[in-house]
Amino acid sequence: QVQLVESGGGLVQPGGSLRLSCAASGSRLSSYAMGWYRQAPGKQRELVATITSGGSIDSGDSMSGRFTISRDNAKNTVYLQMSNLKPEDTAVYYCNAKNTIVRGIGYWGQGTQVTVSS
Repeated sequence: QVQLVESGGGLVQPGGSLRLSCAASGSRLSSYAMGWYRQAPGKQRELVATITSGGSIDSGDSMSGRFTISRDNAKNTVYLQMSNLKPEDTAVYYCNAKNTIVRGIGYWGQGTQVTVSS
């Protein structure tokens, strides 16, 4: 079992920055790729990016050069640094942990709202 707690969302003006954090607890976290998905109103949830404990990154179409994913294995935490935010980045951002050894095992956080608006 893995528990995920997200933080760092909020309201930001266009051009601003936010850093999302997701702290994980549980066993064998090194076996999990951790990362971020987002879901905008009326749209499907989409991959932003995930990162393994070894640092391998899988990025989705929504991952832009304005975003950086990183992971601190000692703290069991994954981060998403977002810069030059745009209104189209407005979404609920969900943390995800996916087991890379046993297919089909994954966990979601509760989501954190990011709103980009003036």
